[in-house]
Amino acid sequence: MKKIMMILCFGFLGTMIQAQDAKAKIEFKTEVIDYGEIAKGSNGIRQFEFTNTGDAPLTISRVYSSCGCTIPKKPENPIAPGATGVIEVKYDTKRVGPIRKTITVYSNAEQATKAIKIKGTVLDKSVLEKKN
Repeated sequence: MKKIMMILCFGFLGTMIQAQDAKAKIEFKTEVIDYGEIAKGSNGIRQFEFTNTGDAPLTISRVYSSCGCTIPKKPENPIAPGATGVIEVKYDTKRVGPIRKTITVYSNAEQATKAIKIKGTVLDKSVLEKKN
């Protein structure tokens, strides 16, 4: 009986140690989204696609923007291993000028903090029409 209990105990410990090695891993399809030249007031919503390439569920705890003109939206539910998810970013296109913003993603992945970026230029509609 003692031998059986000992075997079960070691088996359980081995499983627990192996389970602790499981990590989530986040890989973005692209880490920079280029808006290019867009008109003032146009649609400023873009999406960063990512995949959990790890072997544990990926939980994004927080998504933070470097500026109030950029509003990121994180997925609410954990992303299973092998599954994909989306971080939506909305830039305020009422501001004319260059776009250079960083969005920081906090998660339980191997690399707990990841920076993704948006760039481009918002032009007044009259300037954009002259170019075309």
